Amino acid sequence: MTTEATLPSTSASPTARQLWTRTRGIALALVALLAAAVTIAVMRSDARHGNLDPRSADPYGSRAVAELLADRGVSTRVVATLDEARAAAGPDTTLLVALPDLLTHRQQTRLHSTTAESGGRTLLVAPGSASVERLAPDVTADPATSVDSTLEPDCDLPAARRAGAADTGGIRYTTTHLDADSCYPSQRLATLLRVPATGGGDTVVLGAPDILRNDRLDEQGNASLALQLLGSRTHLVWYLPSLSDASAAADDERSFFDLLPSGWRWGTLQLFVAAALAALWRARRLGPLVPERLPVAIRASETVEGRARLYRKANARDRAAAALRSTTRTRLAPLVGVAVAQAHAPEALLPALSAHLHNDGQTLPTLLFGPPPSDDTALVSLADQLDALEREVRRS
Repeated sequence: MTTEATLPSTSASPTARQLWTRTRGIALALVALLAAAVTIAVMRSDARHGNLDPRSADPYGSRAVAELLADRGVSTRVVATLDEARAAAGPDTTLLVALPDLLTHRQQTRLHSTTAESGGRTLLVAPGSASVERLAPDVTADPATSVDSTLEPDCDLPAARRAGAADTGGIRYTTTHLDADSCYPSQRLATLLRVPATGGGDTVVLGAPDILRNDRLDEQGNASLALQLLGSRTHLVWYLPSLSDASAAADDERSFFDLLPSGWRWGTLQLFVAAALAALWRARRLGPLVPERLPVAIRASETVEGRARLYRKANARDRAAAALRSTTRTRLAPLVGVAVAQAHAPEALLPALSAHLHNDGQTLPTLLFGPPPSDDTALVSLADQLDALEREVRRS
């Protein structure tokens, strides 16, 4: 009873120093992670800036080839939406699709329906297997890419024969079109295909973008091949697909899980299985808990103080008050001639207590069976009153 009464002196609220000691490891780890992320972002911020953009002079840009085409009278126009690209397609136009894999499935289908009848040239830069099936239905991409970057033309296409060796090594393609030109083969699969279309047009599928980049244009026959492929018409429309295109937002109905690669799904499933097996391995007891004797004796005062700290930390004043009242009733019942089994029955305990007290006993129901205290001060006051009541009964 006395130990419970000193509850306010044993505060379990952590201090600022204790909070810092507990959380500094996590805080430092987060700071280190943030610093690493910022450093990596700064180092890689310009790694692919202006990728295949004819306005960019960066190594991965394509400004050099656009200027060479301008010297030969070919105008270059950059578009970022599907509607602009479809409207620009025509017999005197070469439509270059820089990043075809960024297009949604419906965008690819709509673009092919326009270019197939335009009579112009469509050049697809390194389309993947899903993209090339919609943009060039007669062409299939091979899962294995080319081992070598620089390849020989080995075909009858005049542009390829004049250019000679070029850096087209990348994605490899096959086609079922009988009149197609298969150039720059790698292990008998082409890295450049020209597929004729109706109306005098054609579609060129390029396995790698290297011949268009500023840092590779002056190597091998890259410049010659790029100028011939892009300069066959007087107008060049350079289509850089954008995620802000309204048609992409309207057409892309894929869910979050559709965007995840299949490998991530299998990996996540394996992690769940591993976690379940680890939980079963660590579960030493699968049955009911077995009571065990403590290896050392703990003083009653330490037990009481520890329980008081737990009560205060959980703001469990109701449980603390109930424990105090229950223990007091259990000790008072034998003193006033009431059986311990009847100690918690107000109709049995209260009349017997009133007979041993000098006052009228009107506060006994509230003291022994009343509501829980509203705050810590009231809890301490309750403990003091119960202690005083027990001393008075023992003296009577």
